[in-house]
Amino acid sequence: MTVDHTGAPVLEALSDYHRKGRMSFAPPGHKQARGADPAVREVLGDAVFLGDVLASGGLDDRLTRGRVLERAQALMADAVHADHTFFTTCGSSLSVKAAMLAVAGPHEKLLIGRDAHKSVVSGLILSGVEPVWVEPRWDAERNLAHPPTAADFEKAFDAHPDAKGALITSPTPYGTCADLRAVAEVCHRRAVPLIVDEAWGAHLPFHPDLPSWAMDAGADICVTSIHKMGSGLEQGSVFHLQGDLVPADLLQMRSDLLGTTSPSVLLYAGLDGWRRQMALHGKELMGGALDLAAEVRAAVEEIDGMHVNDRDDFCGAGMADDMDPLPGIIDIDALGITGYQAADWLREHRGIDMHLTDHRRIGAQITHADDRETAGELLAALKELADAAPELRPAPRVEVPSPSELRMAQARLPRDAFFGPAENVPVSEAAGRVAAEMITPYPPGIPAVLPGERLTEPVLRYLLTGLKAGMNLPDATDAELATIRVAAGTPSED
Repeated sequence: MTVDHTGAPVLEALSDYHRKGRMSFAPPGHKQARGADPAVREVLGDAVFLGDVLASGGLDDRLTRGRVLERAQALMADAVHADHTFFTTCGSSLSVKAAMLAVAGPHEKLLIGRDAHKSVVSGLILSGVEPVWVEPRWDAERNLAHPPTAADFEKAFDAHPDAKGALITSPTPYGTCADLRAVAEVCHRRAVPLIVDEAWGAHLPFHPDLPSWAMDAGADICVTSIHKMGSGLEQGSVFHLQGDLVPADLLQMRSDLLGTTSPSVLLYAGLDGWRRQMALHGKELMGGALDLAAEVRAAVEEIDGMHVNDRDDFCGAGMADDMDPLPGIIDIDALGITGYQAADWLREHRGIDMHLTDHRRIGAQITHADDRETAGELLAALKELADAAPELRPAPRVEVPSPSELRMAQARLPRDAFFGPAENVPVSEAAGRVAAEMITPYPPGIPAVLPGERLTEPVLRYLLTGLKAGMNLPDATDAELATIRVAAGTPSED
């Protein structure tokens, strides 16, 4: 049956709410902007407040008999070939936790690629799930991780046949992708589900030249951030479900456990409108973005000292299976500066913000919202950065560990270490101790230290030198990293 994607149930209900002039004696207390501070109204505009109504008892009636959200979610599911879709307003950080809780419970095992986002680790801490870490494919030359292979998951399942399922991140923040179909087949031979953290892949279903996306590849649950590569508002996220390995009502229950009882209709409207935009015009819009990205990538290659990572860099034996060209990962190692320096210079001198920074790269994300004007501004700024680079040298040295040094032993469950007795010790005394906190270079948000891991000198040196060079570590207990939170007791006891 053909589904009509010209409608947008949330947007239509919101328009109807205003057309009928409804008067609320319920939250939100600003009462359609009337009570909002004038200075706030001046900055935000009244449209923000006019779109801020209760989801039930406002947008819909108190028993949600209009099925506004239900209809919007059904349209989203159809647009991306899923059986069910759930909207959330707490970002994919909530969505991935809900997915994990629907697959495994306390003290049950879940196979997880170790390149997972910090939200996955937060899910482990909250749930008590026991992670079985599956190593990514490490590019030692570029100090970069790509998603694990199906063979890696096969080996992990053989060693842990009681695992309840698997979770993989694809695409990574760097745009590299796994062979999801092969990983799904590994899981389904054992009748367990595959969760894909596809936060960076909202656009993938809408153009044939983009990498295959999770639902089409056979994954059971897929988590997607519409605000990253789509055109939803920040925190707008969806998770999709197909098959019968995870009951839809169970996934909904787990989501309700974590989600807010006061969801933002503004975010719902953004999700609903983006679905309509992509269902009607997605191929055209994504095709334009791909063409523009190709032009930008070629132009960056002409700038001395810059190289845009391409398939030859990221894909092949021992590396990723596919890549999305839109993140635009630019290696600036030849400029003799760090990505942190480059991002700071671009923001200060050209008013341009980059989406990703690390010790040798910056990310110039291209979406369907860009055009030749914005691309021209970016290219002009990058050329000026290359000219300014000599003034920024010498770059602070970041001591990046080898792949074998980067991985630390998991001595305790993340939940036990995080909530157990702990103490702060000088970083000089932390090696050999069990971490009781998460420490995450952000972006991209992949923890270098997990609660329960036994700390080592190479990882501590990496974080200390990275912090000195400009690395952002937003979740460290001590922002200066003079101390580390570790499990209480002597090293031999923990």
